[in-house]
Amino acid sequence: MSRRIVLPVVAGAVVLAGAGAFALAYAGDQDPSPALAHSTARYTAPETGHKGSLSFTTEVSAPSGVKSLKVLAWPEKSGFAKESLTAKDLAAAEVDSATCTPAGGHTVRCVYTAPVSAADAASSAHGAWHIAVLATAKDGHTTFDTKAADFTLA
Repeated sequence: MSRRIVLPVVAGAVVLAGAGAFALAYAGDQDPSPALAHSTARYTAPETGHKGSLSFTTEVSAPSGVKSLKVLAWPEKSGFAKESLTAKDLAAAEVDSATCTPAGGHTVRCVYTAPVSAADAASSAHGAWHIAVLATAKDGHTTFDTKAADFTLA
């Protein structure tokens, strides 16, 4: 074989081997914990004759898939502000779960909606509120965010 052909073939093989090693290294560096993206909360106050609502939406991605997303709304002026809420607290609490639907790949779109009555709104702390979430992947890895989204109860 000619020297002109061998050199480019060897150089190409080296480049391909390097790219393959990079791809394997990158795949090995993926965090197995769920990742949250595009989190939003929306509070609609109740009006005469109509209930209000609280809705929270987020996208969750995990290499092994998403098992669940627990959701807890909490007022900024509460005990959780002084004593931080923990993932263990949220895991043990009887809180609602979001409904998740596939959004492509290892990503799901999760939506949580709760009705808010006039009595609920009147008896709740007014001001800033936060949404805490605990995302659990199918392989057991978790991600906890105490302030995944915020809203104001006026």
